[in-house]
Amino acid sequence: MKVQEIKEIAGKLGLKTGKLNKGGLIRSIQTAEGNIPCFGTGKAAVCGQSTCLWREDCT
Repeated sequence: MKVQEIKEIAGKLGLKTGKLNKGGLIRSIQTAEGNIPCFGTGKAAVCGQSTCLWREDCT
């Protein structure tokens, strides 16, 4: 997913995107949605969120 698309999702949640990079944006969205902010932390295999929107890009 492109950063602009992620910023649009964040905006819909009322989050300020500021100078956050892609990972920071996604973790902010995860937190706002009540999920564990685990994107890009190397925990994709153990996070337990197989239906996560960000799963494909996560490492």
